[in-house]
Amino acid sequence: MNLRNLSRRWFGAVLLLTVLQGVVSVAVARGYWLTFFSDWICAALILSVVLAFSWNAKFAAGRVRLFWILQASSWALLLVNQGIWMFFDLILKKDVPGLFAGDALLFVSGVPALAGLLLQPHIATSKSKNRLGTVDFLLLLVWWVYLYLFFVLPWQYVIPNEGAYNSSYDVLAVIQDTVMLLVLGILAYRASAGWRHFYTAFFLVELLRCSSAFVLNRAIELNQYYAGSWYDLPYLLCVALFSGVAIVGKGLQATRERPEDELTPSWVATLAMIALLSLPALAALEILDQNTPGPITRFRLLATMATILVMAYLVFVKQHRLGIQLARANHVLEEASLTDPLTGARNRRFFDASIEADVGQTLRAYADNHDQRIRDLIFYVIDADGFKEVNDKYGHDAGDRVLVEMSRRISSAIRNSDILIRWGGEEFLVVSRYTDRAEAETLAARVLAAVGDTSFVLEEKGEAIRKTCSIGWAAFPWYQEDPAAINYEEVRSMADRALGEAKRAGKNRAIGVFPVGAPTAVIKEPELLVSRIPVEKLCTVGPVIP
Repeated sequence: MNLRNLSRRWFGAVLLLTVLQGVVSVAVARGYWLTFFSDWICAALILSVVLAFSWNAKFAAGRVRLFWILQASSWALLLVNQGIWMFFDLILKKDVPGLFAGDALLFVSGVPALAGLLLQPHIATSKSKNRLGTVDFLLLLVWWVYLYLFFVLPWQYVIPNEGAYNSSYDVLAVIQDTVMLLVLGILAYRASAGWRHFYTAFFLVELLRCSSAFVLNRAIELNQYYAGSWYDLPYLLCVALFSGVAIVGKGLQATRERPEDELTPSWVATLAMIALLSLPALAALEILDQNTPGPITRFRLLATMATILVMAYLVFVKQHRLGIQLARANHVLEEASLTDPLTGARNRRFFDASIEADVGQTLRAYADNHDQRIRDLIFYVIDADGFKEVNDKYGHDAGDRVLVEMSRRISSAIRNSDILIRWGGEEFLVVSRYTDRAEAETLAARVLAAVGDTSFVLEEKGEAIRKTCSIGWAAFPWYQEDPAAINYEEVRSMADRALGEAKRAGKNRAIGVFPVGAPTAVIKEPELLVSRIPVEKLCTVGPVIP
C-alpha cells in the first residue's frame, strides 16, 4: 500500500469516527455510556493528530522536522489533558472542578504550536541566522508563559476566584487564538506553492477550532455542557480536520530564503523585543492599580522580575551570537578585499597592507644579526609565457582556467611562509619570507618545473596545451652591509628588470639580479649597468624545456 492510499484511508477513518460521535450523541441517552463513548472518540481523534504530525517529522529534517515535532507536542499535551478529563468522567464519575489545574495544559498546548509557526519552517536559512531565530522565539515563548502566570494563575492559587479566573483565561485564550491566526495569515501570504496551501488549510481549520472552542467553553462556564452533547461535534470535526492538515503538509521541504530577505530583520525578532519591553510596562500598571489585592500584586511583580531575568539572559545570548556573527562577517569581507577573486591568490591590496611589516622584520633580523638562512626577503616576479595566444585561440574562459591552474601550481611549489600575489593580468609576485638569497634559485627552479612540466587541460575544448613562465627575482636588502640603503620598491623593480632579461633570453627561465660583490658562487653572467643601481650581476636558472 503506497503512502497516498494510506493517507486517504487514515483520513477516512478519522472522519468515520466523527460521524460515529454524531450517531452516539443522537442514539445514546445522557449518562455514563454517552460520556464513555464520547471521551474515547475524542481521545482517538487527538491521538490521530499526534501520530500524523509525528509521521511527518520522521521523514523531514532541520527546521521542518522541528516544526512537526512541536505540532505533535502541542497535541500530545491536549491528549494528556483529555486523559485527565477521562479520569474525572469515567473513574471518579464526577464533574471537573471549576478551577481545573488541567486548564494550564490547554493554554500551554498552544505554545509549541505557535513556536513551530514562528520558526517559519518554509524558509531554509543559514545556521547562524537559525540560531538567532531560535533565541527570538524562545523569548516569545517565555513571554507567553509569563502572561499566563501574570493574568490567570493568581486567581487559581494565590486568591482563588472562579469568576476572575474564567474571565482572565478567556481573554488570554482569545489573544492566543488571535495571534495564532495572525501568524498563520502572515505565513500563508509570504509562503509559496505547497507551503501556502498548507498554511491556508491550517488557518481555516484553526479558525473553526477557535470558534467551536469558544462556544464550548462558554457552555462549560454556564453549566450547559455535558460530554457527548452537540457542543462536542464542531470541536471534534476540527480535531479530525487537523489530521487532514498534517496530511496536506506531508513531504514539504524548506526553500532557500530570497537574497533580499537575508538582510531584512526578522519580524519574529521585532515581536520578541516588543514582548521584552512590555514587562516593565505591565509591572508599572500593576503597581498603579489600587483595586488588585496585595497578594496578587506581589505575585505578579515577582513573576515579572523572574521573567525579566530569564529574558535578559536570552538577550545576552543573542547579543553574544550577533557579535560572533559580525566578527565572522567582517573577517570574510576583509579576506575578500585582500584576495584575487579569480585565482584565490592574494592581491596588491594585501601586498600594500603587509609588506611594511615584512620589511621591518627583515631589517630587525639584520640589525640583531639573526641567522642569515632565515633573514632575507626575496621578490619573485612570475609572468606566463605567450599567454595572449591562449586568449586569442581558445577564448578568455580558457585563459582564466589556465591562470587559475598556474596559480595553484605556483602555490604548490612555494613554502607555507611565502606569499603568492596576483600582480596583474598573467603576472604573479611571490614574496619569499624568512629565507636565504643563496638558495633563491632553488625556489625559482621548483616554480619553473611546476608550471612547465605538465600540460594544462582545457576542459571545455578537450585539449591540453603546454605553457611555461619566466621569472625575475631580487633579494632585499640589496646591500647586506647597509640594509636600509635601498628601499623594497626599488628591489622589487629590480626583479621586474630581471624578468625582462628572462624574456629576452628566450623565456621559460629564471634570472636573479644581485649587486657586484655578492657572495654567491653561481653568479656567472656578465655585469649589467642599471640606472640608480650602479652595477649588478645576473643569476640564470633554465631553460627547463630545450
